[in-house]
Amino acid sequence: MKKDKASTDIKTRTTMVIFGGTGDLTHRKLIPALYQLYINKYLPEDFSLISIGRRDKTTEEYRSDLLASTKRFSTRNLDDESFDTFSRMITYFRLDFNNEKDYERLHKELDDRDQDGVLDNYMFYLAVSPDYFTEIVENLKTSRIRKKKSNWQRLIIEKPFGQDLESATKLNAAISKVFDEKDIYRIDHYVAKEMIQNINMLRFQNAIFESIWNRTHINSVQITVLEKEGVGTRGGYYDDTGALRDMVQNHLLQLLAITAMEPPKTLDADDVRNEKVKVFKALREFTDEHLEEKLILGQYSGYQKEDKVDEDSTTETLVATKVYIDNKRWEGVPFYLLTGKALKNKTAQITIEFKNSSRYHYGANSEPNILEIKIQPDEGITLHLNVKQPGVIDKMAMVEMDYCQSCLYLFNSPDSYEKLILDAINGDSTLFTRWDELQLTWKYVDSIISSVKGSKSSYLRCYEVGSDGPPELKSFIQSGARHWWYLNREY
Repeated sequence: MKKDKASTDIKTRTTMVIFGGTGDLTHRKLIPALYQLYINKYLPEDFSLISIGRRDKTTEEYRSDLLASTKRFSTRNLDDESFDTFSRMITYFRLDFNNEKDYERLHKELDDRDQDGVLDNYMFYLAVSPDYFTEIVENLKTSRIRKKKSNWQRLIIEKPFGQDLESATKLNAAISKVFDEKDIYRIDHYVAKEMIQNINMLRFQNAIFESIWNRTHINSVQITVLEKEGVGTRGGYYDDTGALRDMVQNHLLQLLAITAMEPPKTLDADDVRNEKVKVFKALREFTDEHLEEKLILGQYSGYQKEDKVDEDSTTETLVATKVYIDNKRWEGVPFYLLTGKALKNKTAQITIEFKNSSRYHYGANSEPNILEIKIQPDEGITLHLNVKQPGVIDKMAMVEMDYCQSCLYLFNSPDSYEKLILDAINGDSTLFTRWDELQLTWKYVDSIISSVKGSKSSYLRCYEVGSDGPPELKSFIQSGARHWWYLNREY
């Protein structure tokens, strides 16, 4: 994707404005990510940050808060001196999201920073509750901030982007009145994780994989994202959302598209996203026919007693679903998606199960070759192969060829927010969700929700905290080895 360019005769300056500057996301992720970009010299030379919150603080108090939280949450060692220099770029600005006059004050703050011969770039980051998305965007327009002369203005939005297709469409319509689609960056932080970015490199730059990445050679694909923790303090939000909306609609379907898409014409943002859209369009329609073969919903024991959760809640905390992609490459190959909370292990991985060899030389069926792309907690790639055991009698054994990225780099991979913020500054929207992607994924998830509407409680399976999920999961895999490969891993 071509980046916005100012005239070569004019200097540019980048100002990032974070709405929700005192919130958890800013302290845990955004500031540590910006600090790492700073110390690695990736931020633009003339960069500044206005952090907006509703609390009554001075800039010095706010900077002190950031130092404490960055020491707690940063993934790398923090140097007080360099952080002090970095924090001088940051200004705290008190603003009530509902008060139009506060936006006028913000406009004046930006005007006061104007310099002759310098053209500004503005990046507005909505690190707030979705309830405020429309209100903030509309106030950026009514306060004439959107009218300020600038090289570019971009809007970054966190999930959830709507609760269903109808609400997402309404939200998008409101935002699109103020920002063009090319300037809207909808974040799915999961797709920026290091090993997910590695999928296309692994596949497209290694002919041994791309040549067999199809229904002729692949038996099934398993995509699992599991968590040990329950809902914790997010009970109120989660009870209105559930695992289908919280995880399947974005993270898991995005992983599916990245794994299944055709090679893009180029690596430009629109070419990559066009191929993902083709995958979403090819998803086989989800219907309530043979529902028990395509869907398992679970809820962990004790969920209804969590803080701010309805005592009669039928919200799912686990989803397993079987998805088919009706195109030439993947016809007939099941994609198994599994996500859940309060489980035995925290893990995320994509498992490619290849078909068994049609020739048996040693008197017994060989195990299928397995390619594991491990996203977390370990990062790496493992290929399982059949070999002959040493000895005078021919026996077969499965061995592993292992690339352990977390071992080589000592768990020092960049945080996904570092990559996403830098891409947004550079105008690269490849890893951000385009509206047509969002429409199609919401349409698909809405069809799943519609299939169980009115009888959801009868499909909900209870499972114990710290278990592998409901017993029905064990018989859900109906092809190949007939089990979830992540269960074979040692933790």
